[in-house]
Amino acid sequence: MKVKKRYLQLNEELFREHPEFLDPAAPTLQGKLAVVANTMPKLAAAAAVKALAEWGRPAGDITHLVFATSTSAQLPHIDLRIASLLVLNPTVQRTVIGFHGCSGSPTALRVAKDIAENNRGARVLVACADMWSVMDAYVVPDVVQRYGITGRALFGDGAGAVVVGADPQAPVERPILEMVSASQATVPGLDHALAVQITKCGLEYILEFGELAAQVGGNIERCLVDALSSLGIGSVGWNDLFWVVHPGGPMVMDGFAAALGLEPGKLAATRRVLSEYGNMTGPTLIFVLDEVIRRRRQGKEEASCEWGFMVGFGPGFTIETMALHACNGKSDTKTEE
Repeated sequence: MKVKKRYLQLNEELFREHPEFLDPAAPTLQGKLAVVANTMPKLAAAAAVKALAEWGRPAGDITHLVFATSTSAQLPHIDLRIASLLVLNPTVQRTVIGFHGCSGSPTALRVAKDIAENNRGARVLVACADMWSVMDAYVVPDVVQRYGITGRALFGDGAGAVVVGADPQAPVERPILEMVSASQATVPGLDHALAVQITKCGLEYILEFGELAAQVGGNIERCLVDALSSLGIGSVGWNDLFWVVHPGGPMVMDGFAAALGLEPGKLAATRRVLSEYGNMTGPTLIFVLDEVIRRRRQGKEEASCEWGFMVGFGPGFTIETMALHACNGKSDTKTEE
């Protein structure tokens, strides 16, 4: 599995405007944050416009906005700009989820699920965006650590958005997947294996993929067994489910698949997203979710499964899991996306 394509905000024009970004010793954090503050709201809003169009109701009907990012830090935060660009109601209730890394979008979806279930009529816009190409604290090749090389070959920029609600209003709202249950578990003693530090030059990340892959393989089934048994759907094996899994990297995916004994095609959506977009950290799982939905509509292998799991990985080391149910049974997401 290779990363064939990535999309980056960083380009030659940006380097011409900010030549100091090429100096590994220059204190460029503030300049990089300013670039993100200017560009990220537009990227996130563009993703949100697509989600709102698929939802089918006016943007003014959104009651809550949950925004997740690990590559921005400012007050007021980017969520305010997003709300302004989308012309959301001034009474929209905004929540920012920061620095959850690759588990940004599943964390945001879990929060949105709780909001929708506990606020009658709530419609929650979840948006997630990251720009690692801009915020990376570049260092010269002879001192770059092994995880720095890997990360720079793996990470891309992107944004994704989803509308979450309960009790859909027919015929306008057509839910696709139901978020049945959500949980978070932390594997102790691994806070060193996936971490980010804020420096004067930007964000420096630590990625121990070998250790992470081993720990995913050793812990994921335990995290999923209780969630599966609580669904009350009888004897269902891991290959009877569809999977929305954050790619992490090839080693992490391989460890995940091996631990559960998954058939080769079960992570096809995850592998395609990694190949076509790279690891965008927070937004990536929304891309995988969209790919799974697309494949189900095309009648591919995921279409034969009524139940599935969303799985995200984050710093800590944190595992986010969410049980999903296809609203139209096997042919085609109480809280719906």
